[in-house]
Amino acid sequence: MKDLTIILLERIGLLLVIAFVMTRTPGFKKLLYREFSWKMSMVHAVVFGIFGIAITITGVIITEETVIRDFVLLPVENNQLIVSSSLVPVVIAGLLGGPIVGLGAGIIAGVHLMFLGGIGWLANGLVNPLTGLLAGLTARFFSNERVISPWKALFIGVFPPILQMQLLLILYTQSDQLVEIVDRIGLPLVLSNSIAIAVFTAMIGIVLREQENEAALATKQALTIAEEALPYLKKDFTTDGAKGIANLLYERLELAAVSVTNSREVLAHRGIGKHHHQPGDLIGAPVSLEAIRTKEMKVAYTREGIACGYEKCALGAAIVIPIMAGNHVEGLIKFYFRKAHHISPVELTMAQGLGQFISNQFHVLSAEKVQAHIRDAELRNLQAQINPHFLFNTLQLIATLFRESPEKARHITLQLAHYMRFNLRLVSKSLIELEKEWEHAEAYASIIQARFAGRLEINFEKPEDLSGIYIPPSTIQPLVENSMQHGLKDTTDQGRIEIKIKKLNGEIAIMVRDNGCGFPEHILADASHTPLQGIKNGGTGIYNVNQRLIRLLGDSAQIKIRNLPAGGSEVYFRIPGTTEMERRAIP
Repeated sequence: MKDLTIILLERIGLLLVIAFVMTRTPGFKKLLYREFSWKMSMVHAVVFGIFGIAITITGVIITEETVIRDFVLLPVENNQLIVSSSLVPVVIAGLLGGPIVGLGAGIIAGVHLMFLGGIGWLANGLVNPLTGLLAGLTARFFSNERVISPWKALFIGVFPPILQMQLLLILYTQSDQLVEIVDRIGLPLVLSNSIAIAVFTAMIGIVLREQENEAALATKQALTIAEEALPYLKKDFTTDGAKGIANLLYERLELAAVSVTNSREVLAHRGIGKHHHQPGDLIGAPVSLEAIRTKEMKVAYTREGIACGYEKCALGAAIVIPIMAGNHVEGLIKFYFRKAHHISPVELTMAQGLGQFISNQFHVLSAEKVQAHIRDAELRNLQAQINPHFLFNTLQLIATLFRESPEKARHITLQLAHYMRFNLRLVSKSLIELEKEWEHAEAYASIIQARFAGRLEINFEKPEDLSGIYIPPSTIQPLVENSMQHGLKDTTDQGRIEIKIKKLNGEIAIMVRDNGCGFPEHILADASHTPLQGIKNGGTGIYNVNQRLIRLLGDSAQIKIRNLPAGGSEVYFRIPGTTEMERRAIP
């Protein structure tokens, strides 16, 4: 019994070599992730069945007196019993692939054992499919585990050889010789089978972790590179941006060469072949054209796929990664290798992840550009909304003042010029200095006060130092205009507007108050969040200001409105008062 145990354990070494080779096959990972189809189930059943046949061939032959160590290639004598670990691959097939794969592998291994004959041929033929089916049903209890732990596998591996010996004793009750043989092989079979199953599952777990770690490292590297490439991506696929990306990838990755193209021509090439892979060369390689057409990553494993016209080119393989911008291919990134076998699964995973990350970055940048265009259109709309009546009335006022008070007419003319100049420059910046916005509001207030002299008073109050504080342009003036047009629309005398800026707890509070009629209670809650219907100019002034504050400075900067107890209303908001605003300013 001791010798038989040692022999069977020695044969486990061959089993593990075969197992190691199997874990490297392309379809094995799908089995680990339980990605089943009838076709793949049949393929795996055949593979594990052939694995069982190979283990049977490496088994030993038992007679009443001796153990024959030769390989079992041909049918054996009627007084000989085949002892092997063929149940191991059948159990693994059931645990990984379920009842169908386990049953299929068991039938293949069992038919082979029945063909070899010998003592117990029927029991050996039946125990394999029965074990595969039971192992597949057992696996359902561990459906949340991709691979059963070795300790659980060790426990499960005890039962198949016990079932085999029970079938031998049940089907051959008249054979005293068989009872003696079962007594000899019982413990060695249990030990060797359970250990082999546990080792096999441990090996699968290790391989799976290796694959996951490699994929995780490749993904992390791709993400890091994509973030470092962001400054170059902001330049789109221009020559400068392409050179920056090519240099970055060549320095970070162990590649023979890197090329970056747009959808028509090469923009940059770094590495081997730079003297004949030149910027400006038209894209003509079949693999590149196919990547553009299908919008999917493609791999060229031969020089013909690269289609390099230089006879002595040292580049022999390439990965072509399409970079998407929306639904079209913005450009290609090509990873070149000297030999096809240099393209490992890690390179493929990293290339695919990198392409996805860079495409996502392009999507984000495209969205930001769309937002910038919307902002420009919005500010141009603000320019177009300059009330022509305001301009006409102001010019008429200036004409009148030239006869009565030339000095005052000159002052109003300068204020109007400042006001108009500011509006013409609205689209150039997302944020401007608060001082500039304050001057814009003062220019508007000067004109209004001159028009309504004696009936309207506008007071300004602010700290001395407002440097380093930024605000969206045309923010305060629309609020003052709203007070004029709506808050004081029914006021004919002693109208008053106050514009105040205060520093509070590291923030800047900006308030516009008037002593007019206030906001109707039914619109007070929605005045800054919804364009109000039935109001002159659509009620969009406060709404537009609020939306730009939120978009550029965050929710904490949104406008708040309240009616004052003594009459009138107050519109106020807060903005950061630190140098963070300076960093947000866009020149």
